[in-house]
Amino acid sequence: MIKIALVQINPIVGDLSENAKKITESIKTAKKKGTNFIVFPELALTGYPPEDLLLKDYFIKENIKFLNKIKKETTGITAVLGFVDRNKSKTYNSCAIVQDKKIIDIYHKLYLPNHGVFDEKRYFKPGKTLPIYELGNKKFTVTICEDIWTKKHQHRLKSENLDYIINISASPFSIRKLKQRKKILSSVAKFAKSFVFYCNLVGGQDEIVFDGRSLIYSPKGKLLKQAKKFSTDILYFNPDKYRQKSVKIKSNKIENIYSALSLGIKDYMHKNNFQKAILGLSGGIDSAVTLAIVAKSIGSNKVNALIMPSCYSSQKSLTDAVKICKNLGIKYYKIEIDNIFNNFNKNLKPHFKNLATDNTEENLQARIRGNLLMAFSNKFGHLVVTTGNKSEISCGYCTLYGDMAGGFGILKDVYKTSVYQLARFINKKNSKNIIPKSIITKAPSAELRPNQKDTDNLPRYSLLDKILHLYIENNLNLQEIIQKGFDQKIVKKIIKMVDSSEYKRRQSPIGIKISERAFGKDRRMPITNNFTG
Repeated sequence: MIKIALVQINPIVGDLSENAKKITESIKTAKKKGTNFIVFPELALTGYPPEDLLLKDYFIKENIKFLNKIKKETTGITAVLGFVDRNKSKTYNSCAIVQDKKIIDIYHKLYLPNHGVFDEKRYFKPGKTLPIYELGNKKFTVTICEDIWTKKHQHRLKSENLDYIINISASPFSIRKLKQRKKILSSVAKFAKSFVFYCNLVGGQDEIVFDGRSLIYSPKGKLLKQAKKFSTDILYFNPDKYRQKSVKIKSNKIENIYSALSLGIKDYMHKNNFQKAILGLSGGIDSAVTLAIVAKSIGSNKVNALIMPSCYSSQKSLTDAVKICKNLGIKYYKIEIDNIFNNFNKNLKPHFKNLATDNTEENLQARIRGNLLMAFSNKFGHLVVTTGNKSEISCGYCTLYGDMAGGFGILKDVYKTSVYQLARFINKKNSKNIIPKSIITKAPSAELRPNQKDTDNLPRYSLLDKILHLYIENNLNLQEIIQKGFDQKIVKKIIKMVDSSEYKRRQSPIGIKISERAFGKDRRMPITNNFTG
């Protein structure tokens, strides 16, 4: 009788000792539960993606050394474990099949993704063979992430009449990924008439978040079990006691985004040894949502807010900023910036003589605030969390060395319309309205000049975000977007803003990826670029 455990661990890239410890502890736990077959995710030993650590020979040797230590814990159990293999100067994204203290085989990933956040062809060579293994009277094979998504490989899997297909993955979260992932795994199980065991990584790694959600499908393509989302977990299953009963698990888009952002900031701070975070709080929707997520993710005692009003800040914004801090139990500091701003203007006046006030003075305010935040960061070692959203960053409606100053951007890949949805979700999730209703209902404004509104420079966000999504995520051109019913003048203006702001985005802090095409590795546009259309 076979009892399988799928273990979704949260590794730290490069921390081979700690990752090996998590693996061996999971093996011991599973053995106590009577498990005789245990599966770990893709590159569980090294963490994913190890990037240019893979160019260090010593790193690869060390990961193999730890694999050999792990195998000593496999008495009475078969383990399937992702690691990096090296053979005749070639490096492979690999899976070790370990049994009774021996490595009985090593499988090399066949299909290497090379798009978006994946750069596997830079580091790895593809494998060549599809090995078939036996456990008792059952036939099984191993696949690594992209292998099972590939049509050609799916036909190979079907031809082998397998009982079990094991897929170990490091599949990052994105809004549309879950539905697509489930569809692929279900269709493979039904097509190959085999159980499919999908074991996914969990945790935040720089801008990527892995959502876990390991899955088990029946030979009829029915979902039988799902592990926890955005959390470590061990999913146990006994195929011999399998019954036809399937499960249906609901998924909420905004809840998933919230969970991804929460795990992303929590792991970024933990894995990079930041003890506390600080952010600039304006009384606007973006900083309010950012503060609420950070506080709920790492604890209110580990985040501080810096309120920096000017003569243009409304009293309502100041009141709302203080109120949300009290609602969350956040320590806040207040520094009025008018004196600093006036000194800047005084010193610049001789050089700006007879020149009209413009966005130079607006940006000065943002940069004063950025400097104050970085001063707190330097003095107390806090991580400065930026509050800009994807709509603003897309259009360059942000200030270099001002509101863009910081170490990590939670909302960097979240459109403004989704920020409002997150605010409502946060309030619904908690017993009281953490985010004051007035923050959600008032017209968005940077408050850098009298009576300023975001719509002075941008279309309303409900329109802007639709056009941005078509241009950035769907990669449509000007004419294709216009053909969908949008005004030519508006579309042209938005595209120009997006294209001319690439230099800003290159200098922005990293932020959590939740979409199919986030700024950064997903979308690599040249800064010097005269192509239009």
